[in-house]
Amino acid sequence: MQDIMKSAKSLKSELIEIRRALHQHPEVGRSLPWTKNFIIKKLKEYGYEPREMGGSGVVATVQGGEKGKAILLRADMDGLAIKEKAPVPFAAQGGTMHACGHDMHTAMLLGAAKLLRQYQSHIDGTIKLAFQPDEEGFTGAKEMIEAGILENPHIDAGMALHVHSGAPSGTVICGVGTCLSGCTLFRIRVKGKGCHGALPETGVDPINIAAHIYLALQAINAREVSPQTPVVLTMGKFSGGEAPNIIPEEVVMEGTIRTMDRELASQIFTRMEEIALQTALMFRGSAEVEEMASVPPLHNHAGMVREIAGYIREAYDPDRVIFSEKGVMASEDFASYTYEIPCCYLLVGAGSPQEDELYGKPMHNNCVVFNEDVLPLGGFLYAYGAVRWLQSH
Repeated sequence: MQDIMKSAKSLKSELIEIRRALHQHPEVGRSLPWTKNFIIKKLKEYGYEPREMGGSGVVATVQGGEKGKAILLRADMDGLAIKEKAPVPFAAQGGTMHACGHDMHTAMLLGAAKLLRQYQSHIDGTIKLAFQPDEEGFTGAKEMIEAGILENPHIDAGMALHVHSGAPSGTVICGVGTCLSGCTLFRIRVKGKGCHGALPETGVDPINIAAHIYLALQAINAREVSPQTPVVLTMGKFSGGEAPNIIPEEVVMEGTIRTMDRELASQIFTRMEEIALQTALMFRGSAEVEEMASVPPLHNHAGMVREIAGYIREAYDPDRVIFSEKGVMASEDFASYTYEIPCCYLLVGAGSPQEDELYGKPMHNNCVVFNEDVLPLGGFLYAYGAVRWLQSH
């Protein structure tokens, strides 16, 4: 097993080819037909018998000589509705792109799939590979869990990777404990009564109501939550009206609540409902508040993270494996798995601007570029981490 890194590096050109094919065919949401069929074809080439699960999800297993325990390796594979402007020859040409690196993750897990076939005699148990849709919409993990991804066989632990734009290439960042925030996506629909802008007294202005709601919501952070507790309430969409001289019937606002505490997120949503409804009523209008989707905070099992990191250091530069106990306010739907089984979620540095001026753009940016040199590393992390964990359990 000590030469697995060398084997992973030998896959570099193949993984780059896979990643670029995925990058040029980005699909969004729960239905990813091209991506699903591409992954199924590759897995069959590697000797697997893949099956579909949870819409466009794909699952395959590799069994070792000993029955033992079972570990899940998960990669997300959906893109975003963003038009790519990255200056690379393989940029996506439509109105969607892989702006969060999910094409990198999928290629890494396919690399691990090939490595696990090569090192199958070292597997003491079962490794289940899960290619998951709709991470961005926060439905993919929940649907895979509901569809039975953690059973047949019963899964004892889970592992996932995510590339980190801006971190030096090849660093492995190991978050300990609650390392990513939960996120609730919400919509507030404010209804008034449309009228001519010259006669505001004949209508009810939903823009005025929505503006007061927006300002009032800022007081939740400032006056209802401890300053030592991280909370981010962001309104990313504020839409209403079609003409400058017409008061519209309706305004729609959409945003996110991010916290490190599931219960606090629920409390904030309740307060947001109260503020929106009462503010609208005060100005003779009405409001509806709905949760569009949500994901809990991601909890990395401290023992498992330290264990997996220890294994990685056996066959990789130990100075590039970094621990972090500081959480960040980004969100990831792998979090849903972390409340079912012990999980290890690692970040893989994929390029800083000091290495190349193309690198370092934030995730979800239309010009983000990831360093493809880290693809073999991802395949190694998945495969070696899983095999060594099974050997020790």
